Amino acid sequence: MHFMNRRFFLQTLAAVSALPGFLQAEEHLPQSLTFIGSGKFDRIVARAVSEGWRNLPIGERITRIALAMTGTPYVGFTLEIHDHIESPSANFDGQDCWTFFEIALGIARMLHHKQETYTPSDLLKQIEITRYRGGVCHGGYLDRIHYLDEWFRDNQKRGNVRNITEKLGNTVPLEGRRIDEMSVLWKSYRYLKNNPELIAGMAEIEAELQTHPFRYLPKENVRSIEPKLQSGDIIGVVTHKPHVYCSHVGLVVRTSDGVCHFMHASQTYKRVLVDKSLSGYLADFKNHAGIVVARPLE
Repeated sequence: MHFMNRRFFLQTLAAVSALPGFLQAEEHLPQSLTFIGSGKFDRIVARAVSEGWRNLPIGERITRIALAMTGTPYVGFTLEIHDHIESPSANFDGQDCWTFFEIALGIARMLHHKQETYTPSDLLKQIEITRYRGGVCHGGYLDRIHYLDEWFRDNQKRGNVRNITEKLGNTVPLEGRRIDEMSVLWKSYRYLKNNPELIAGMAEIEAELQTHPFRYLPKENVRSIEPKLQSGDIIGVVTHKPHVYCSHVGLVVRTSDGVCHFMHASQTYKRVLVDKSLSGYLADFKNHAGIVVARPLE
């Protein structure tokens, strides 16, 4: 692994591989660290199988799974699970905005593959495919996609989602903004704090991200495009704050009354919930500039 001291990595990897739950080569840490809340996972999957969620369109599948996680406590930084080694992970006992939407997407993708049983490793494989650049985690922190705009681009390139933002309405460019949150606020991130030698590599990734144009739908235009959104669409919330383009992420949930709601792991409400309409949610926060939208694909 090129981002870490090789000797340290191999010694640590040998140690964790002897622990219970270290099941597959692509899982670089034991599942006692990477998979929390297996009972809730089992209950969601059992319900999905009994109710035939596999036969639903992927957006509806994602929505059923997301709704089954309603009330999960909000816990920040749930991707930061180790001091040195990176590995696909899922936590059903506490989620932040990123882990909430990606777990819902991961289970939906997992169910697409008809099997007799589904295991934590099956979900972790799907998490690996969407969370890591090119769909592969080699055990390094810089393998992970840390910014939502790159997540959209990388996963679209591999056919996992389609960025439909510019097809929904008139977009505007985001200009005069740097992407440098990870390298500037590195002490907030467990891996970077314990491995400051990674900061230079993170800064290189951030510099490359800034070479890509970024367009979004201003929040004052969102209400008019809500009829075009579907349940399960992934909503990136674009911010006016510095250092980053998107500051939050969630899902569209269209209820029986036709309202296009925003569902997310909310730091304000401290739990996963179906919030007010998407346009209403955006209007409540002056720092929210608008949205970008990705539609999951089979």
